Amino acid sequence: MPLSPYPDASTPLETGRKGRLVRVSAPARLHLGFLDLNGGLGRQFGSIGLAIDQPATQLTLGHAPADQVEGLETRRARRTLERFKSLLKLEGGYRLEISRSIPPHAGLGSGTQLAMAVGAGLATIEGLATKVRTLGEMQDRGARSAIGMAAFEDGGFVVDGGRGKRETAAPIIARANFPSAWRILLVLDPKCLGVHGESETVAFETLAPMDEALSAEMCRVTLMQLLPALAEQDIEAFGAAVSVVQRINGAYFASAQGGGIWSSPGVEGVVKRMAQLGAVGIGQSSWGPTGFAFAASQAHAASILSGVEDDARRADLKVIIVRGRNHGASIECAVADRLSTTS
Repeated sequence: MPLSPYPDASTPLETGRKGRLVRVSAPARLHLGFLDLNGGLGRQFGSIGLAIDQPATQLTLGHAPADQVEGLETRRARRTLERFKSLLKLEGGYRLEISRSIPPHAGLGSGTQLAMAVGAGLATIEGLATKVRTLGEMQDRGARSAIGMAAFEDGGFVVDGGRGKRETAAPIIARANFPSAWRILLVLDPKCLGVHGESETVAFETLAPMDEALSAEMCRVTLMQLLPALAEQDIEAFGAAVSVVQRINGAYFASAQGGGIWSSPGVEGVVKRMAQLGAVGIGQSSWGPTGFAFAASQAHAASILSGVEDDARRADLKVIIVRGRNHGASIECAVADRLSTTS
């Protein structure tokens, strides 16, 4: 999907016009698990993901005499801006302000969303017809999973087909809207970081290929249970399928995250309590520590939250109720005295 930098396709913005601002809001995503960590069919990984409405990364980008990076995540944002300027051959300065950010290394896709948001802002303000996926690949996103890119592009519940021989991010092979009534309870542990950086690279290089039968089981469950349950809005069957994928993924990665399937013991305790209170599909997003659980309605989610609040408080955890986000990032272009929104 190419970015549309124009509020009206018949009226292009002037490239390089001073005084223009672009505001980008990019959604967090849950990584519910990999599908094929065996790779025997010539493709590897394959991911299941869901865009959610919060937390989110929000930034404002405009021209400036020299580069200025302010607000949250300034070091990572500055590196991203400098690399994009070099790759896109952009000269001049920019003022970049990060007003909201997804917690880093929490399993919510913060790095991809920041990179995509900065790239989209630059492409929009300069009138570049650059594809979203290309922007992500420029920053080495999508090396194993493309669901962060898909969350930025279109939102929703997505499945990618894994990396093959091509040096490009995995194709998206399924996308569906997440039911508007369903809710997701997130359990965040600000004291803990999930595996990332060099440790993550080493983990993937040293873990043995997954047993072929286990990969086959996850693919079958996804195709014949998870996706049909989502289409029919059957939350019990959906949750059961997510639990299978989580159980197999957790056991596979346990040795790389301290011997257990949860990064945070506190999150584990609260999420398991949620299951006792009626939540389904409990698990950990990516390397964690963020845990999740699904509920059929806002009222049910609120009841579950009420039941775990004391436990979460004692463990210094934060629990929030979020929705699935069925559209991608929003991009607002300030042109003269008006804002035009695309998403």
